[in-house]
Parts: sequence; structure tokens; C-alpha cells
Amino acid sequence: MSNFNENFSVIVNELDATLTALGFAKDEAEKENAVCYSGDKGAVVLENSDSKFIIFSGESVDTASKKLSVSLLEDDASASDIKFIVSEAKETLNEKFAAKKAIAAKKSSQKTPQTVSKAAVKNGSFYDANTLASKLCLVFPELRPYYKDNLSEYGEFMGEEFFTKYGTEKVINAIKENNPQTMKKLFQILNEIYEDGTNDTQSLIAVTILSNLNNDKILLARCVDYMSETMAPPVIEVNRYLASPAGKRAKKKLENPPAYKPKKEKKPGMFAQAMAQGGGMPPTM
Repeated sequence: MSNFNENFSVIVNELDATLTALGFAKDEAEKENAVCYSGDKGAVVLENSDSKFIIFSGESVDTASKKLSVSLLEDDASASDIKFIVSEAKETLNEKFAAKKAIAAKKSSQKTPQTVSKAAVKNGSFYDANTLASKLCLVFPELRPYYKDNLSEYGEFMGEEFFTKYGTEKVINAIKENNPQTMKKLFQILNEIYEDGTNDTQSLIAVTILSNLNNDKILLARCVDYMSETMAPPVIEVNRYLASPAGKRAKKKLENPPAYKPKKEKKPGMFAQAMAQGGGMPPTM
């Protein structure tokens, strides 16, 4: 058995308990490169195809054609890659099939803000800064303590603060290191969240984070290989602008804002003074 199939087996085994808790049991139906589950809520098919791990759902195994999630799964996937895929898959399955009351109880008991799920985005929601940070913590686990500290200090997630101080540096360093597996996971997240993110979240990705490539042609070329067609143009344009004289001035002003100077209060003119003193209009000659 190849390592690729071994990795697939590990993922299936990790998800078995989750699917069982959701009311599914392994189905004897046979599908190529797939493991099937069925229950009262329908069917779930876990498929290993073309370097991808795909979760399908449907009313039955034969009609399970709706893609719930797609993750990269290559033959040289590491243990951390597998852990990342399993975490994403569990979130997807629970969001899709867990009882609404159970989800509500879980949300009310959690202190950290809820991330926006793929299912919620399909129903019209948008990814936010908190979701971006939470997912990046799966790629860079060392960011998790800073993420928790941010929530603890402010009572809500402050995206600009978190990425300026901690997140951006991790992303840029990963791009400089150019490890293919890390790059794929990183841009899988960035592309997905940029595509369906709020305007503020898109700005965090293009301006707060990726503008720190500083228009480096080599680094940008690496990113273009992984960036989606939606995200690449604005990221390149932001880098070009900030490298221009006008952009450098704007960036310098943002980094070193001038001291606040209150406006001087204008002295009232002769006419205004006369009116304020109750003198009315000056007499006509």
C-alpha cells in the first residue's frame, strides 16, 4: 500500500468516530478510491482522488455528489498535513449534520468567537478576520497563544493588531522558505477566505499581510503560482503601489502619523462680536 493510501486510511479512521456520533455507519457499497457511510441523515462518501481528499454527501451512496469539502492530499503529506485535513473535515461534518440544539449549546459554552464555516458561506455569510486567524493557526500552531491573548485582552478579535504584530511575519517567512506543502496549505486558506471574505478581511490579506512582500519580484512570483485569479491582481497592484513614490509616502505617513494639532479657534469678527453683545445691527448713517 502506498503512503498516499495509508494517509487516506489514517484520515478515514480519524473521522470514523465523528461520523458514528453523527448517526452514520460504514456502508458496504463499493466505490473506487472511496469509503462510504450511510444513516438516517443520508450518505457520506470519503474519496481519495487526484491528490485530493473529498467529502461528498447525498440522500444515498449512489447519489452522493454534493461536495462538502476538498483538501489537498499528496503522497508525501506530513503528519501535520493530515491533522489539518482531519480538523477541517470534522468541522465540515459537524456543521452539516450535527443537531442544531447541540451546535447552539456548544456555541454558548465557548468563550472564543465562532469561526464562519464553509456551510455558512454557502448560505450567504462571509469569512471574517477571526476565521482567517483561526485557520492560519492550524498552519502555524505557534500563533495560537497570541491569538488567545488577543481575544483575552480585547474581549473580541482585533485582526489588524494580531496580524501586524504576529501573523504577517509568519506568513512572509513561510513564503521566503517556500516549502511546497506549507505554501499549498497557506494559500488554500488565503484564496478561500479572500474569495468569500468581507471587505475588511480582504484588506487584511492583500494590504496588512501580503503587501509586506515589498514588491519583491521573486517572492511575488512564488505566490502567483498559488494565488487564485481573484486574489492575485489586487495583491500585485498593492505591492506595486506601495513601491511607488506616492505609495512610499503614504506608507510612511501611516507608520509615523503626524502629531495631532487642534485647530485654532477663530476670533469672531466685529460684526459677530456686536451681535453676541446684543447690540444688533450697527446704526446706519
